[in-house]
Order: sequence, then structure tokens, then C-alpha cells
Amino acid sequence: MSTEGPARVSDTAISDDEQQFELTVRPTRLADYIGQRQVKENLRVYMKAALNRKEALDHVLLTGPPGLGKTTLANIIAQEMGAVLHSTAGPSIEIPGDLVGQLTNLEKGDVLFIDEIHRLNPAIEEKLYPAMEDYQFDLMIGQGVVARTQKIRLEKFTLIGATTRPGLLTAPLRDRFGITFHLDFYPPEDLEVICKRSAQILQVEIDEEGAHEIAKRSRGTPRIVNRLLRRVRDYAQVDYDGRIKQEVANDALNRMEVDEFGLDERDRKFLLAIIEKFDGGPVGIGTISASIHEEKDSIEEIIEPYLIQIGFLDRTRRGRIATPRAYKHYGITPSSTVKPSLFDSP
Repeated sequence: MSTEGPARVSDTAISDDEQQFELTVRPTRLADYIGQRQVKENLRVYMKAALNRKEALDHVLLTGPPGLGKTTLANIIAQEMGAVLHSTAGPSIEIPGDLVGQLTNLEKGDVLFIDEIHRLNPAIEEKLYPAMEDYQFDLMIGQGVVARTQKIRLEKFTLIGATTRPGLLTAPLRDRFGITFHLDFYPPEDLEVICKRSAQILQVEIDEEGAHEIAKRSRGTPRIVNRLLRRVRDYAQVDYDGRIKQEVANDALNRMEVDEFGLDERDRKFLLAIIEKFDGGPVGIGTISASIHEEKDSIEEIIEPYLIQIGFLDRTRRGRIATPRAYKHYGITPSSTVKPSLFDSP
């Protein structure tokens, strides 16, 4: 059994054990993929059309917060297209040789998945353009006046790029993707289905109310619903009869310090810093980062998207602002120094 302190359920770091579990519950067919209905329907059409033409699928860009299923979709695309999936990440491609090695290993129709594609080195990114457009790679041989370019022909392949920060992609790279999907946070009803499916795989008994309680505290994210389910299972097996009912899930999640909105210790620290230290804002991201000792990238990629989604945070040109919903949630009355015009209506 795993034990944890106050939960940081939004962490993107995945343990080996958790990664293995994700592989177990990950669907391999589009029909089994839960949620993101518009994405699924459009992708179904694009893949079927490409298969009918006996062509590689156009390059695909997947954007959205961590844990929403970008990697799962990449695997499904490869599976449905009858292709081999080759996976890497932007930071792992350090020199042109790393990229040419990946590209020349691709067979016709194969899928190259680049996670965190926004973190590609600019020099590497430029080398990717002709590969995506013309299926060729310009390899520089030699240095100085004797340097020459050798064009390497590539098989037609599909590049799938995934990013949590689409705003950091350069326009030339973004424009070379023929298909772009943004994955949204999941509604509780979809997360309930995922929770019950994962519980079945874990061979743990869970009722509708128990699944609903876990789902509503999962920040709209499938990865988090699975993470919380596994921890609630621990409490159910140790302190109860092993079955996950609503009262069991409620008690376990409260003890993990995950509140009814799915906010954990890190979210509270972030919001209360804005409210108590900076009178609700506006305050710059750099100032908040220094105040709570949290990396700016973590704040922008992990913490803020969900808080904005549930209406607890506003981002303005002047900085971050805690909304009246955030004040109400923590039972705090805005100070007299905060201008009401900064807030939306409750």
C-alpha cells in the first residue's frame, strides 16, 4: 500500500507504478476512448478518409493541460492507422543527429510522437520543417567553406505533437500541422465512467455515489481520477470493508486534503497568497512564484488552467486576480483596498 502526505493531486510527475497502471487502463481503440466527443468524431473521419486513400494521416497537434489523454490519443491514432508508434520528447532531441535518427527509422505511414514539442530547440525545429512538408531532411556535412547539404529522403509519416503550452509554439511550426485538437477538462459524468472502469480493472467494488465523489474532486482530469481512486482504495481496504461508497470516498479525500473542488495544498497556497498577501491582485506571476516558491512553468501549466476553468482566478494584463468565488470558497471577505471593478459578478 502507498502512503502520502497532504495530496498534490495535480502533480505531473508520474511514478513507475502509476505509469504501469496508466498503461493497463489506457484504451487502444477510438471507440473505447471516453470523453472529448467532438475530437473523437472529427478524428474518426480524418483517419477513415486517410485509410481509404491509403495515405498517412496529416500531422496532428494535440494541446491541453496535463493528464487529459494526449499520449493516449497518439497511441490510438497509431493503432487505428495500423502504424508503428515512435515516441520521444522535445527536450530529448538535443542535436540534429537525434532528430535524423528518429526520422530515418520511420517506415511508410509510421507515427512519430513528440511530447512537449514546445520545448524543441529552435535549430532543431527548423530542421523539422522540410521533414513535415516535403518528407526530406537537410543534413549538413562538414564545416566552414567545405560544408555541404545532403538531402535525405524520408518515408511519408505522421507527426503528432503534444503540448501544454500552445502559446509557446512558433507560428511556422504550428502552421505545419494539418489537424489541431484542443483537449478540454472532462465533465464529472465522463470521469465517473473512467473511475468505474478503472475500479473494475483494480478489482475494487465501488458504487455510483463513490465514483461520483471521486470524479467531482478530480479536477476534470482522467489521470487524477485514477490517482485518487488508487489512494481511496487504500483507505477503503485498511479502515473500511474494502468497498468504496460515498462516505468512504468523502472521508478518504478529506483526509488527503483534497476539497470538494479537487483543490489541494498547492492550490490553496497559490490562491491564499493572492488573497492575503496581495489583496486579491492583480499581481504578476513572477511575484507569486517567488512568494510561494513554485516554478512559474508549474503555475502556468498545472495550477492556473483549472482555477480559471472553475472561475476562481482571472488572468489580466496587470496580473492574476482572485475572483469572488475564491473568496467565498475560503470564507474570506475582500478587504476594503480591493476595487470591486476588478471582479466579475459572483
